Amino acid sequence: MPKKETDDPIVFAESVLDQIIAKHDPEVAREQGKNPAAVALGKRGGSKGGHARAENPSQKRRKTIAKKAVRTRWNKKPPTS
Repeated sequence: MPKKETDDPIVFAESVLDQIIAKHDPEVAREQGKNPAAVALGKRGGSKGGHARAENPSQKRRKTIAKKAVRTRWNKKPPTS
């Protein structure tokens, strides 16, 4: 998110709204200088993300992930007070 130029909440809200609209509307993105094809591609891939990855890993991949998680969990240092 870009830096706030003013402390006026209305101006800030308007800039946030513009960013949200540009993210979901390729026409607005084009007006702001973004490549609409890249915007569409990013939306398509971003919506799949972890769901597609987590859907069907192989047995070997699941085992590797589990081992890494256990190693990370057990190698954590206890919090110092």
